[in-house]
Amino acid sequence: MDLTVCICTTDRPRYVRDCLRGLARQTVPRQRFALLIVDSASADRTELAALADEHDARLVRVERPGVSLARNAGAWAARSRYIAYIDDDAIPEPNWIESILASLRKPGPPPALIGGRILPKWEAPLPRWWPSSLRGVLSIIEHEGEGEYRTDAVPPKLEPYGANMVVNVLSLLAAGGFGSSVGRYGDTLLSDEEVQLAWSLQDAGYSVRYDSRIVVYHQIQARRLCPEWLLSRLYWQGASTVLTRRLLQDPASVWRELPRRLAVACLLAPAMLVPRRSTRLLAARWRLAYATGFIRAALGWQAAAAAETQARLPATA
Repeated sequence: MDLTVCICTTDRPRYVRDCLRGLARQTVPRQRFALLIVDSASADRTELAALADEHDARLVRVERPGVSLARNAGAWAARSRYIAYIDDDAIPEPNWIESILASLRKPGPPPALIGGRILPKWEAPLPRWWPSSLRGVLSIIEHEGEGEYRTDAVPPKLEPYGANMVVNVLSLLAAGGFGSSVGRYGDTLLSDEEVQLAWSLQDAGYSVRYDSRIVVYHQIQARRLCPEWLLSRLYWQGASTVLTRRLLQDPASVWRELPRRLAVACLLAPAMLVPRRSTRLLAARWRLAYATGFIRAALGWQAAAAAETQARLPATA
């Protein structure tokens, strides 16, 4: 088996079905890759089990919520050298597997991680008020090209997203897997688990690169295209940045940046008076949201514990 494709999901069988249909249309024979679905504490397992049977996929259950825990479980269950992670709401190009295998065969050091291109599939049009600089928070990567991350070969702020990412299984496990203190918990928006892993591997001397030939289409949910979601996403991103830097053994950069974030929060504090659903003063408000998440995490807020607790609330309500 050349490759294991891993889909991690929580209570979203409709999206899993679309993803599996895309995987059924691949240009390489089905025996070239295995399918693995990791159920991250879904309330109802019935439909997911039926989809796994229909598509000849193994189904692994993780009882605690958290995408990092689910992806780590997928790595431990994989029976191939490489594992390709795809989000449950992503649909692969028909040549997705073929492009991954071609990228892995390229001359040079074998990659520990490859990030791919993520194009949007809109459930509703992107609102005109949405800041153009924040398309990336919707897990969109549109850059064409290839090369090592954090070099001149790719844009300086380009980072891998777990919606479309290939990892060497042994390198992943040797690095300790995805950090459980970052990454999504249900609908909470803690992030950067893939960035933490990628930079850890790259700092250890492994090849970590981008290849835009590896393409998936991310189904952008209509419910995300509102000011409330954007502000929540930036708030959790501020906290994620702090946690990721600390996981990467760079706490000093957090303390260096904290005074600037405190200044931003003080300067923009009046923007909190604007209703969350409003689009007024949005540039100030998303910066304030990011600064607030950053400050809270820097000063000791246990963001991961809060995210896990929030993710469990619907099941216990």
